[in-house]
Amino acid sequence: MSHAIRRASELALDETTVTALRAVLKATADEVVQAIIDEVPSYANALSGRMGGTIRRAVRTALGHYLDLASGSATGGDGGDAAYDLGRGEVRDGRSMDALLSAYRVGARVAWRCLAAGAVPAGLPAAEVAKFAELTFAYIDELSAASAAGHADELAARGRAHERHLEHLARDLLAGASPEVLLASCQRAGWQPPASLTAVLLPAAQARPVYRALDPSTLVLDDLPDATGVLLVPDADRSRLLRQLADRTAVVGPARPWARASASYARAVRARTLSSDIRDTEDHLPELVLSADVDAFADLRARALAPLWTLPVATARRLEETLRAWLLHQGRREEVAAALFVHPQTVRYRMSQLRELFPDLASPHRVLELTLAVGLRAG
Repeated sequence: MSHAIRRASELALDETTVTALRAVLKATADEVVQAIIDEVPSYANALSGRMGGTIRRAVRTALGHYLDLASGSATGGDGGDAAYDLGRGEVRDGRSMDALLSAYRVGARVAWRCLAAGAVPAGLPAAEVAKFAELTFAYIDELSAASAAGHADELAARGRAHERHLEHLARDLLAGASPEVLLASCQRAGWQPPASLTAVLLPAAQARPVYRALDPSTLVLDDLPDATGVLLVPDADRSRLLRQLADRTAVVGPARPWARASASYARAVRARTLSSDIRDTEDHLPELVLSADVDAFADLRARALAPLWTLPVATARRLEETLRAWLLHQGRREEVAAALFVHPQTVRYRMSQLRELFPDLASPHRVLELTLAVGLRAG
């Protein structure tokens, strides 16, 4: 049994008093609404439109149910349901509970004044007036609590719906959806596209903790296969982002225009596949380029370095290392010797061997092929 019902059970309103109170019900409701307009700024304009009719009906319903309680003919459910719906409606109209609670306080004061003015002349005994007052304010307290519950439930429901829209947007971005699909997802999620997005790959369990320290517009998914989480960070300050991830097992992709976030994600995935030690993909671009098509790279090495495969393994390895250093240092013999920890004369001898194996070593096209073929180990 609610507090208001218990109060009502202690109150004895005779039929004459109840009739007198019902006679002033409409006027009381009008005074309550007018007082709310005058004293609660948030409702000054709202009560003149559609919402005004809703609140006027809610006030009349609440007062009518209150009199039913006072006369012992109600159980208290209807008033609470209407108050609950009113609280939910406040969220839809963009208002906090503060305005509604203020309206309840104003309404309680005005309703008590008007109803008491009708009850006392009708012969309500002085001993019952205090109980009548207690019932009035207990009833308003219950309506306030019901509205607060409705307000909180609506906020929670909207929060869950908003989170689902954001997750759907993140999935569309990772899938490389069309601009039209992405813009529609942005609109549903109420998400303002930034200039760029940076994908961060990390264990799913770390995704939410890291997300809470980033820009609130960051998109997060923590239910991808292999217990992987993804963050899509808007307009990231890269150096700061890397510092924030210093103690995390994370791979940071490149910044890309927001609608091409899938490219950032794809590079982070490829980097993680390439090595578990990569954190910043920007520091490993040569390896990523050369590993983009593993079969093509293997074919390139087989063709470009074919002359070496006719030699003994140890000789071929030494000459490949020399060729790599020669290409890396652009033929500067002293630097090549220092890199290989050999005498410059040794470099001269090995390079004469390489020129015999690769007669067109000075050709730009051959240099390009050889650079790519030996480049993976150069990084």
